[in-house]
Amino acid sequence: MKVFLVGAGGVGEAIVTLINKYDSKGEWLKRLVVGDFDEDRAVEVAKQTNDSDRFIPVQIDAAQTNDIIKIAKKYDVDLILNACDPRFNMPIFNAAFEANRHYIDMAMSLSEAHATEPYSKIHVKLGDQQYSRHADWQKKGNLAIVGSGVEPGMVNVFARYAQDHLFDEIHELHVRDGGNLSIEGREYVFGFSIWTTIEECLNPPIVWEKDKGWYTTEPFSEPEIFELPEGIGPVEMVNVEHEEVIMFPRYFSDKGLKKSTFKFGLGRDFIQAMKVLQAFGLHKTDPISVGKAKVSPRDVVAAAAPDPAQIGNMMTGKTAAGVWIKGIKNGKQRSVYIYQVADNIECMKRLGSQAVVAQTAFNPVIMMELLAKKLWTGNGVIGPEYFPAEPFMERMEKYGFKPGMIEKDSEFRSSQDEMALKVGFK
Repeated sequence: MKVFLVGAGGVGEAIVTLINKYDSKGEWLKRLVVGDFDEDRAVEVAKQTNDSDRFIPVQIDAAQTNDIIKIAKKYDVDLILNACDPRFNMPIFNAAFEANRHYIDMAMSLSEAHATEPYSKIHVKLGDQQYSRHADWQKKGNLAIVGSGVEPGMVNVFARYAQDHLFDEIHELHVRDGGNLSIEGREYVFGFSIWTTIEECLNPPIVWEKDKGWYTTEPFSEPEIFELPEGIGPVEMVNVEHEEVIMFPRYFSDKGLKKSTFKFGLGRDFIQAMKVLQAFGLHKTDPISVGKAKVSPRDVVAAAAPDPAQIGNMMTGKTAAGVWIKGIKNGKQRSVYIYQVADNIECMKRLGSQAVVAQTAFNPVIMMELLAKKLWTGNGVIGPEYFPAEPFMERMEKYGFKPGMIEKDSEFRSSQDEMALKVGFK
């Protein structure tokens, strides 16, 4: 397989490192064209591999569809991998379609809030622009795997695994993400793309219920305490806009799904910081006049804050991403949390990337391997939940990101414990 990686930021760099480390002999990846708006950055990332024949740096403006098409054709790539923030999704997505290439991204096309009633009505949902092109991609026989990072992405695979192996019926899918990452002396830390984090946190969160469909709530609504594994402990989580709530019902609604949510452990101080940005209009993306210059307030915040890709060596702690699944098994209520925990110190030592970035990056790498080996096949615009979960999960530990599962209190767990106790009496 030959791939054009658009974006050599933190996640893009981690993707290059993972491929160079775990496919060092080019078993499935023949060539990776590494593109970035900053050509020096692309050169720096590609040069780290010490393999100039296989990793080729190029300069690219991700907003220019025709330029992406030209490079895709010049290097005869099979797939375009989008590692940019979601502002650039549609130009890159459209370039892959026009160039007749397959496509993968880690975040979907942006939503648009309802102009007058954003917390009760929906205008444009995440991914709507991409899903509307599903039939066009099918006609070409090409595949666009959308939402293919850690979440969405890995958690979608977990949900599919649960459906196939752990439940007779799945009724609820709730993504729960949080951690205890910190930097001594700093109250506020962006662990991921600053632009995207502001977008997710301040947009109206979306919830799906079978009887109501999709609906929105206010940012940071419905706080709950969720116990995260492997020493992280209890974390307060709140509603945040995210793609899984759009993706899950498309696949699981005819399989018994009744509700889907996404909650993230932001922390009260970080939430307050987001509210301050919003109060001063610093979350806005439309350019404003500053002297003779026109600048986007959000771009200024993103440029001024510490780059998430450059703070990894100062952070300690872990981050957990997973999906809490409720349903029926053997006629009894069952509840499990399938997750992956990444330790920042371990990720820095092994990959040179901080935990959130590394945990995002390994997923599209595994997916590309599965496509190259034809273990995943298909066409159209679809999410990872449409593919068999086993080959993905079998590779997670090989890439250094072992999955885990917690059997939460339920009728099913009680019956299993009772059976185990009776076995002990024999």
